[in-house]
Amino acid sequence: MADQPCPVTSVEQVPLTILPTALEETTVTPTIKVPVVLAEPTLQIVVEATIPLAPAATEIKRVTKNVFLDQVKLVPVAFTPITGTDFFTVTRAKLFVAGHIRKDIEYATAACNAPLEDRIANVPFSGFADLTTFITPPVIGISAESKAAFLNETNGLVPRLDKFFFQNLVKYNEQPFGELVTANMFELDFSSTIPTPEGTFDTITEKIVLDLTVKVLQTQQLLIAATRVIAVPPPGTVG
Repeated sequence: MADQPCPVTSVEQVPLTILPTALEETTVTPTIKVPVVLAEPTLQIVVEATIPLAPAATEIKRVTKNVFLDQVKLVPVAFTPITGTDFFTVTRAKLFVAGHIRKDIEYATAACNAPLEDRIANVPFSGFADLTTFITPPVIGISAESKAAFLNETNGLVPRLDKFFFQNLVKYNEQPFGELVTANMFELDFSSTIPTPEGTFDTITEKIVLDLTVKVLQTQQLLIAATRVIAVPPPGTVG
């Protein structure tokens, strides 16, 4: 080994003893609080944008795209009471979505040996959709308030306008939220004026069809049937 080029120091590893670990299983019904999928719709978004190019281009080499979501908001518009409670399930809602398509455009200029130019453009989009079916319906509690008035103690024919009893019930709900799942983009890019061969153009028009799949979730409390597993190490020294 001494005559081997570029030698390094190595240490032989000692094999370790391994034994299976016993598992103690118990049937339980825990209450857990986890994000639950409410809906997973695919939304079709159609946008058009004109992007300036400076310096002017002679040829588009490559375009890479990514979608960024700035907003996924669920606005309930129809409810059904949950029997035995003062909570409601949402049966219909408007889903508001906003974000932008980040485009990285690489293109060649008229110079013979010039490096490729790079243009980054953010194409915004926004819209809403009507959700009428849910994988799991959202749960929402409605706040309530009550007010009681009093008669005048000295004159039972008139009320007191200075004395009232108030009761306010405020329910703090888990806010539904969104996650980006997939973005499938179809687009047509072209110059608004047809350039001559080897001619230049300084703007590019894009017509984009975006099929956007989002996941809408809400943290909910669930009672589930499960098996609790506890690892029981072997007694004494291993080996």
